[in-house]
Amino acid sequence: MPSAFQFQCHLVLIFLAASKGETRYLEVRDAGEDDPFLLLSEDLKRELSAGQIYRRSLRCIDMLSIVGQFTFTADQPQLHCATFFIGEPEELITIDYDFVNIDCQGGDFLKVFDGWILKGEKFPSSLDHPLTTSQRYVDFCESGNIQRSIRSSQNVAMIFFRIHQPGNGFTVTVKKNTNLFPCNVISQTPSGRFTMVIPHQHRNCSFSIIYPVVIKISDLILGHLNGLFLKKPSAGCAGVGDFVELLGGAGLDPSKMFPLADLCHSFHGSAQMKIGCDNTVLRMVSSGKHINRVTFEYHQLDLQETEIRKENSIEEFCFPSI
Repeated sequence: MPSAFQFQCHLVLIFLAASKGETRYLEVRDAGEDDPFLLLSEDLKRELSAGQIYRRSLRCIDMLSIVGQFTFTADQPQLHCATFFIGEPEELITIDYDFVNIDCQGGDFLKVFDGWILKGEKFPSSLDHPLTTSQRYVDFCESGNIQRSIRSSQNVAMIFFRIHQPGNGFTVTVKKNTNLFPCNVISQTPSGRFTMVIPHQHRNCSFSIIYPVVIKISDLILGHLNGLFLKKPSAGCAGVGDFVELLGGAGLDPSKMFPLADLCHSFHGSAQMKIGCDNTVLRMVSSGKHINRVTFEYHQLDLQETEIRKENSIEEFCFPSI
């Protein structure tokens, strides 16, 4: 199928793959010294000594995975700009305004969004975020000095800005804080291992992997008996207050993705699926009555596996297989 999701995200999501040599979304050659891909370099992170602040200029469309101080200065009218921030799963992001020189009355704006939004699709979805959509936006032109420090609810956040007058701009400092119980997460890499814990909280948590993957669930504790149910019109976890579901799709918002499987009961062992969608999400729904926990690992489908799935139209329909 047309890779619409990849095309929409190509200026952002390729940064996540570049440091690992994965360039499925966009092939880039002859990157300059100021290439944003370098921001995800482990060598760069190691070179920064304790207490040293990393500084650089921002581009109109940019991606940051490292703490530091970042400045944008318009060299011409910039009307559709955004910077995407991402941390490790167990990190929250804090954005501090150090300096802002924009013309709010002239149509400029500078807004922080708690999460990511692309083409109208949000992560976390509105169903899984503690704030309403309007509350997730913090507009500098409305809050001014009242709120000069904004902390995200998960490991991703972003800013939107529009600046008409050349020479105007802003400076922000990005920090990261530890999140003891990570809930909604976008993975920086196409492979990894993660344990999600929801301790007696009535909330929904999603772990998003923006690659076709093999995902293996090795441990699930919900306080129930064993069971794994593929999604069917007459089957699923209806009526069960605590469960895990696997979702696949071509966009960012889990609430708009196709449900592939439900796991309604605790088990110790292994449940593995190959999911050929552009985006794979493991989502835990918790009633707050239990301490729910799920451990899983994932890796990107290799080319041979992907080609086999193509024969079954996996790219179009994202069929799962156990």
